[in-house]
Amino acid sequence: MTFHEMWAELLPIGRSPESGGYRRYAWTGADTDCRAWFRAQAEARGLAYEVDRNGNQWAWYGDPARGDAVVTGSHLDSVPDGGAYDGPLGVVSAFAALDELRARQAEFTRPLGIVNFGDEEGARFGLACVGSRLTAGQLTREKAYALRDADGITLPQAMEAAGHDPEAIGPDPERLARIGAFVELHVEQGRALDLTGDRIGIASAIWPHGRWRFDFRGEANHAGTTRLADRRDPMLSYAETVLAARREAELAGAVATFGKIAVEPNGVNAIPSLVRGWLDARAADQAALDTVVTAVEKAAGAYADRYGIELAVARESFTPVVDFEDALRDELARVLGRAGSPVPVLGTGAGHDAGILSGSVPTAMLFVRNPTGVSHSPAEFAAEDDCLAGVTALADVLEGLACR
Repeated sequence: MTFHEMWAELLPIGRSPESGGYRRYAWTGADTDCRAWFRAQAEARGLAYEVDRNGNQWAWYGDPARGDAVVTGSHLDSVPDGGAYDGPLGVVSAFAALDELRARQAEFTRPLGIVNFGDEEGARFGLACVGSRLTAGQLTREKAYALRDADGITLPQAMEAAGHDPEAIGPDPERLARIGAFVELHVEQGRALDLTGDRIGIASAIWPHGRWRFDFRGEANHAGTTRLADRRDPMLSYAETVLAARREAELAGAVATFGKIAVEPNGVNAIPSLVRGWLDARAADQAALDTVVTAVEKAAGAYADRYGIELAVARESFTPVVDFEDALRDELARVLGRAGSPVPVLGTGAGHDAGILSGSVPTAMLFVRNPTGVSHSPAEFAAEDDCLAGVTALADVLEGLACR
């Protein structure tokens, strides 16, 4: 099956007819269909297929028990109304790259693995990279069991309903010990490659980033009869905090976004009693990130005091800066630069499973050009010629790492 055929087969799964975006949330029907697609691709190629204790899917060419395997892949889940390329491009390209290596009659000296990590986006339970975090021991069983979706369904309940045993989840050092190198291909979430005219790039680092929950508690009241002077409206404090986040991010050369909000009682004619907002903040270094988050918290506190609002702030997730291993990154640059043109090396503000695994195994990333820079949106796009260039680049890298 060609890249185009695989892409066309996967494309309709979980797509919303209203928005044109994707709703492939962890442990839902769309996720099940994506998993079935992955398994079918593995079995059609005669690969050994397995699901690990944390729900991640693996397909193996060669015996992974030998260790020192080269692994590639990404994820198939999405953000709410996300684009088609974020995650799936890396998985489809992994199978296509294996096909290309077989067509080249490459002789493998190391096992090759293809992986689909579960719940990378965190759209359902609010924490990104759940599958890889569990595997790497960066998410405890206790904290994983406490994760709930908007309907109050816990992660274990969702996993069990989808036919997976939640009792087994936890660190998986034996599986990590199989891996000698992990290379993740991903659509670029930005326009750096488009601006330089390059089809392919190599990641240098992932910015430190995290998510913070801000709870503004006021007093519910009637929107039509309560004087402005008598109100304790948490929406005012929240709104000014959103503006403060934008201001502080600009000053620090960082990015900060309030992209999710929950309001109680959430009535058109009611003053809210609670406004809960989630801040996503990212910066090129830890000092800049700390500066932004501290300033936003300070501003939120001042606005809360002004309007008689109670404020609570909790950090829900955090990933420190990830500098990809120099030796592996340099090897990718050497392999891809054979044609005489150096491949650009760039940092990214987006988190990835490769970043989570970097503390346990050597990891690297390839980026495919995104002409608009749009991501986490139905408008996300990569031209098929660029995608095929990504497949060839990935095949070249895998051949350099896993073949003679």
